[in-house]
Amino acid sequence: MLYFGYSALTRSIDEGLVAQGLGRAHHRALYFISRQPDLTVKDLLRLLSITKQSLGRVLNELIEQGYIETRQGANDRRQKLLRLSPAGIALEADLFRALREKMAAAYAQAGQGSVTGFWRVLEGLIPDQDRSMVFGLRGR
Repeated sequence: MLYFGYSALTRSIDEGLVAQGLGRAHHRALYFISRQPDLTVKDLLRLLSITKQSLGRVLNELIEQGYIETRQGANDRRQKLLRLSPAGIALEADLFRALREKMAAAYAQAGQGSVTGFWRVLEGLIPDQDRSMVFGLRGR
């Protein structure tokens, strides 16, 4: 059920991504950067659990299309800080709106008790070593 739900959810934004010449990896990067402006490349790699080469391709495309801006870290000039440009903010908001509408409809159908249980199941799937990273995103 998780697979089929996830597939339907991601298909709801695929059309918007394709229209921009982007894929799901681009969306995941936009999603996390939008929730943590000035996110480091190192932290994004950890969140996405992908190779540096894969992320490099995705970031280069997003930068070239004007969706992401970069700057050097204040304390470490080797650090690359990522944030969404105004165009990136607008695109990510449109994509997230589609996801939010699907999730809201499913939540309304299931009821609050089911939603709470679903969140507990999802939290239980997160490995212990990743929990602080994931739960740190909640406040953003």
